[in-house]
Order: sequence, then structure tokens, then C-alpha cells
Amino acid sequence: MAHSPSVVVIVGAGQSGLAAASAAKAAGFRPLILEAGERPVGSWPAYYDSLTLFSPARYSAFPGVPLPGDPDRYPSRDEVVAYLEAFAATLDVELRTGVRVVKVTTAGTGFAVHTESGEVVQAAGVVAASGSFGSPFVPSLPGLDGFTGDVLHVAGYRRPKSYAGQRVVVVGAGNSAVQVAYELADVATVTLAVRRPVQFIPQVRGGRDMHYWLTKLRIDLLPPAVLSRVIRGTPVFDTGEYRAALASGRYRQRPMFSGFDGDHVVWPDGERERADTVILATGYRPNVDYLEPLGALDTAGLPLHKGGVSLTHPGLVYAGLEFQRSFSSNTLRGVHRDATHVIAALKAHL
Repeated sequence: MAHSPSVVVIVGAGQSGLAAASAAKAAGFRPLILEAGERPVGSWPAYYDSLTLFSPARYSAFPGVPLPGDPDRYPSRDEVVAYLEAFAATLDVELRTGVRVVKVTTAGTGFAVHTESGEVVQAAGVVAASGSFGSPFVPSLPGLDGFTGDVLHVAGYRRPKSYAGQRVVVVGAGNSAVQVAYELADVATVTLAVRRPVQFIPQVRGGRDMHYWLTKLRIDLLPPAVLSRVIRGTPVFDTGEYRAALASGRYRQRPMFSGFDGDHVVWPDGERERADTVILATGYRPNVDYLEPLGALDTAGLPLHKGGVSLTHPGLVYAGLEFQRSFSSNTLRGVHRDATHVIAALKAHL
């Protein structure tokens, strides 16, 4: 199937893909969104049931399209799903669901986008906006292959009920790790295994949510190199309940275990502790394997880019990479800025 040179294929219809489509249309392109799932909402429906945004609704939406309801509430997973679906319906662009991209290759001065069904779409430019949920990072842990308990990435976690009465170790020190450990503690004995102690950040300071200050002080816009000097580790936004629960022993925190031994984890001090389930809240990597045939990735499978613009193929750009250009790059409140930036770069090239 052939398209005119103005066609830009956007891989993924989550928040990043929808923001890119909006920017591409405004720039005069004909966006074509290809989404592997059945709805234009990205990976949001697959997140755990109790997930809520750690930013208030007023800081969690695309420009000019606020989330409905109280702007100071923290929207739930399902509210975000409904918001994205409604936003997609207003875009007036070509959007195909149930279409999985398996590889991208060059074709003349543009690209050929190959789908799982065998279709080949010609495009002047490509926006890789496929997120990272489909590529959970599982670290190499000594003895993991011989562990007789259950191991899953937090991507596969939904609700605490099925872990009732278990001894659960949650690996990680970010927002997901703490939220999951906190709710599991209602039904299970929970230990948080961390490389460094959880860095709690007050959700409210001076009577205002921290996202007010992130915006006011422009911390949201800091480049990653500068940001790393301002914020150490992964901040966990907390109204006080998570820190208090940890202090009270509701769940506990220990330095990362050194390995597995049968149905036990072995802590650095040599203590062995039985574990029924280990949940890895160890992050994700960009889900962009389809770009490997293009030669756009490094040896670790990560995009070779600067600010979301490919260093190998000028007509290829990215949207929604973590810390792509700032602290808020892969968030609802910030992805539109990166989308506008990379689409402008794409237009300058084409």
C-alpha cells in the first residue's frame, strides 16, 4: 500500500502516539497511527487495578484538553483510559488498531513499515511511540533459575487478593514498587528490596501539590543531564501514608538481596528468608525491537537519538522515551512538548 510523501507513520496509539499525531497534523503531515492493541489507549488498561497518577488532574492532561472533574484529584487508571480514548476520537486522523508493526526498513528516501499481517506501508517519516510496557526489564539475579517460588514483573501484577497469606518480596524503590508493597501489606507479609533507600518526596508542600512547584520552578523542563544533579534516584511522591506505613512496620525495607536459594532469598548479611513470590518493579526498556533491522539501535537495543531525533536516520523520531528531553518526557503532562519538538525536526528534514 503506497502513501504520499506527506504521510508519517506513528507506531503506537498511547499517550505518546496521540500527542505525536496531534503535532503531526498541526504541522501539515498526514499521520497514520498503527496500534497493536484494540483501543487507542496504549498500555494503560494493562496496569494494576489500583494505579492512580501521582500528579493531579490539572497537571496530567494534554494542553487545552483537561481531564474532566476535580482538577486537584489524582486520576485512576480507568479515568486515563477513558480520557485517551475520547482524545483519540477528536483527532480526525487515520488510526488503525489491531495492527502490529514488526519491522521498519528504508525505502528510497523514506521508510517501509512492515506489519504482522504482511502489509507494507510506505512513509516519509516514522515516529516510534510504542512506549516501554511491552519490554519489562528483568535484571540478572543469581539463582533465579532455581527459585521455586513465583517471579513476575510488576507489569503482570493486577491486585493483591491472590497473594493473601504469602511472603512477598517487591524489588524496587520507585512509585510502582512502593504502591504495590503498600497495598499488598493488607494481605501479605511484604519486604521491599532496594538498591538504595526509598526517596520520599512530600506530595504537598506549602499547601500546594509538588507538581505545582515542578512547573513553577521549571524543574519539569530540565534536561536529563541537569536533572540528575538536582534529583538523585527515583522520587516517590507521598502524602505521608507510605512513609508512615514503612516506619510502623506495615511493610519493611531491606538492602537488595544477593541471590536466590531454593524457595529463599539471601540477604546481604547472609540471612535466608522464604519467599512465595518476588515482584520485580525494575522498570522497562523502550519497546522498539522493530527498529533493529533499520540499524537505529545500539548493541543494548536502545535508540540512538538526541532529544528524540534519531542519530542514524533523520526521518525517524521518538516520542515518550523516559527522560527523552526532560523529567516529564514520558508523562501525560509533558509528552506533548517532546512530540512538538520531534515533529518540527521531522518537518525540517522533509
